[in-house]
Amino acid sequence: MTKKTGKQTIIFNNPPHILSYVAVGGKEEAKGPLGKHFDTIFPDPYLGEASWEKAECKLQYSAVKTLLEKSNYLPQDIDIMFGGDLINQCTSSYFAARDLQIPLYGIYGACSTMAEALHLGCMAIEGDFAENIIAVTSSHFCSSEKQFRFPLEYGGQRPPTSQWTVTASGAVLVTKETGDIIIDKITTGKIVDKGITDANNMGAAMAPAAADTIKTHFEDTKLDYDYYDLIVTGDLGKLGKTLLDRLLKEEGIDLSERLDDCGCMIYNIDKQDKHCGGSGCGCSASVLASYILPMVKEEKFKKVLFVPTGALMSPLTCKQGESIAGVAHAVSITKREEN
Repeated sequence: MTKKTGKQTIIFNNPPHILSYVAVGGKEEAKGPLGKHFDTIFPDPYLGEASWEKAECKLQYSAVKTLLEKSNYLPQDIDIMFGGDLINQCTSSYFAARDLQIPLYGIYGACSTMAEALHLGCMAIEGDFAENIIAVTSSHFCSSEKQFRFPLEYGGQRPPTSQWTVTASGAVLVTKETGDIIIDKITTGKIVDKGITDANNMGAAMAPAAADTIKTHFEDTKLDYDYYDLIVTGDLGKLGKTLLDRLLKEEGIDLSERLDDCGCMIYNIDKQDKHCGGSGCGCSASVLASYILPMVKEEKFKKVLFVPTGALMSPLTCKQGESIAGVAHAVSITKREEN
């Protein structure tokens, strides 16, 4: 029996369960409205390490280690870890997995990576290729600035459209075991490119991809637009969220009352001077683990469409004048109904 419906959506016959989740972050994330919900806060941006890259590796390692302890699982209980980050060749994920000794698929979807990890993990479980998987991503403000823009010592001026890369990691344990939360549907996004070339305006580059995936999800599933209590993208920021709302309304879809964005949620944007808000692989992952999943568990939200977005660029392509394509993947998360 086929599990695919419509163009790009899969409906699981035996939905995988989310058993546990962990978010760790830095001092700026602690100052934001979700800071009190993080499992661990690291006030030292170096996390006691010698470099920003090693600090990010420790972020991801700490998230997974805490997740295992919280769930009473051992590393050998996990069949596969799907992990990714923004650093060249996903080294933060690889070094974290090296120390954890968990089998790893390293993946890259820019800021959409957490959704990609959940997609692949859920398909592995549904297909009986795994019983327990971990989806994890991370990002670090300083390592990302060093790679994609300028080292901090340069002191460059940030334009109003720019976003602040979140120093955080989020990890989620997905399993065949019965949990309070299930993932019942996923929609894989297409690459959408509207010709944006400004690396400091990622919200504009990603918003069309988010609109395309959300529209496709509702077309594929034939669900009413008020089906979800919350539709949360990540990480469009203030500008990208406004553009997404406009693009959807142009298609006759008004989700403004239930639409939010992880990049807008993680910081007090104006008070913390974060311009358009947060970004990075760790942004949507940590918002998911610190806020969204606990709210679903407590039935504050019974149905959530989680739609992380990614700006598919590199320092090289930007220097060559290439446009910034976007992608967004949707994950339908619901509270499990008691039989």
